[in-house]
Amino acid sequence: MIGAGAHGGDGWRLARALGVAPEAVLDLSATLNPVAPDPVPIVSAHLDAIRRYPSPEAAEAHLARTMALDPDRVVLTNGGSEAIALVAADQPCGWVDEPEFSLYRRHLARVDPGAPRWRSNPHNPSGLLADGDARAAVWDEAFWPLATGTWTRGDADSGSTVIGSLTKLLACPGLRLGYVICADADQATRLRLRRPEWSVNGPALAALPDLLRPVDLVRWSTAVGDLKRDLRGILERAGFPVRSADAPWVLVDSAGLRDHLAARAICIRDCASFGWPGTVRIAVPGPDGLGRIEEALAR
Repeated sequence: MIGAGAHGGDGWRLARALGVAPEAVLDLSATLNPVAPDPVPIVSAHLDAIRRYPSPEAAEAHLARTMALDPDRVVLTNGGSEAIALVAADQPCGWVDEPEFSLYRRHLARVDPGAPRWRSNPHNPSGLLADGDARAAVWDEAFWPLATGTWTRGDADSGSTVIGSLTKLLACPGLRLGYVICADADQATRLRLRRPEWSVNGPALAALPDLLRPVDLVRWSTAVGDLKRDLRGILERAGFPVRSADAPWVLVDSAGLRDHLAARAICIRDCASFGWPGTVRIAVPGPDGLGRIEEALAR
């Protein structure tokens, strides 16, 4: 019904194809925390920040305290995508083992075998966590908190850089909040100098402490795991073999499933952009979303 997008988040294109409002589409092509509180009323209380130029220092320090990290090493960014771009500009030569998230290659100036490795963890698209002894120069932990119930893998790699996404954890893709946990304060200083002035918007910075207040990583990770188990059961009862993952999604080898669900205003991710044609990725939905999938498959 719609072609495969490059990164997911294709719900708006499906809504346009069906002639319905975007909110009528259950968009499971992008992986967001299905148990996070609604961010809209939280952010709405901080709209007066629109009148001021944003300054990220206080929000950065608050995030670092929440994560129990040295604030001199934490840099807030305009989503995980800006975090990737800033780190790639600072470390322009790297290596990416495919399949991997495409933004690494997009932003690296050179991709050379033997160069410092960039890795997602859990791996995107397989959703599997890296072994504890695995090493990389840059770790992308966009889905780590929901997979593990902890903020970060930590300093298992001396000198490594970690990229994170509050967009995924807090279910606020339009707000754009990401971060970098730098190897040291010098790298953080370089990234702050590269970061465009005022790139993280004022309402996002002002709302961040309130957005972080209800975060309970252990409880959220457990709840997402329960929902993923239920999603797997629904799919398997409908006859679809499921490849489970540590990340908050499942994989299904069935190209036709995407069109079937799309006709019922449910959007899932086509993995062709990862070099996996015929495989789809389904983000874990909340209870209402599970009901919609079950009803759609019953037809």
